[in-house]
Amino acid sequence: MSPIQTSQLSQKQKRKTGFLSDKLPPGSLKRKIAFRVILPLLIILVLVLIVDDIIMPMITRHGDEFPLPDFAGLTLVEAQLLLSELDLEYEVSSEEFSPGQERGIILNQFPVADTRVKSGRVVKFVVSLGQKMVPVPELAGLSVRQAMLDLETSKMQLGEIAWAFSDTLPEKVVVFSYPAAGTEIPLGSPVNLMVNRGRASNFTYMPKVIGLTLDEAGKRLEDKLLRVGIVTHRQDENYLPETVLEQSEAEGTELDVGTEIDLVVSITG
Repeated sequence: MSPIQTSQLSQKQKRKTGFLSDKLPPGSLKRKIAFRVILPLLIILVLVLIVDDIIMPMITRHGDEFPLPDFAGLTLVEAQLLLSELDLEYEVSSEEFSPGQERGIILNQFPVADTRVKSGRVVKFVVSLGQKMVPVPELAGLSVRQAMLDLETSKMQLGEIAWAFSDTLPEKVVVFSYPAAGTEIPLGSPVNLMVNRGRASNFTYMPKVIGLTLDEAGKRLEDKLLRVGIVTHRQDENYLPETVLEQSEAEGTELDVGTEIDLVVSITG
């Protein structure tokens, strides 16, 4: 056989050995492991990377998240305009009474502000029903003490007590309230009472002076024809100096004109 033919035969044999034949000879255990175990694992790994980095982001719109604005304090109309610009939806999850907040104001939201969300997300709102209104109870004909209890039951406060002197009306009872009975007022509002004392007499009622300064309390007592009695001082860092902490007679108590009222007043260290 000529040298040229030998050379061509040799090249054909080399081409038949295939890729990596030197390191993975045909029929060897290494070659079987490589093609039956390692190669399938590599293919699976590549497919996982493709799905994770390319396909899934396309499905989930990865990278399209944005921080959710704070809607608290906005009306539903204002929030709806902003939501439409961001391609978001909303629903009112609950409504509740809220002192100081007008009806329709958003109180809370879920998800909370600055949470990263995507277009199409539904934002849930807690919306204000406004100030709860309650009717003034019927107090005419009641004693002052019973009127105070009825006001407390209705979640209202006792306001000022004024008195009238009349022989034609029941004595020592509430003549009328203002606001009048049946009037709807915000929950927790004060209700003033007009009380009949019968004939002109030397009686008065104890006002509330707790929380006032000593000077203010003295003027309030003087207006009710009462006087400041013994003033005791007690250290209390939660209040400004000379703030009345306690009074010796309860608010609304019937007293003789000129009665002395003992007070406990704050001092600081």
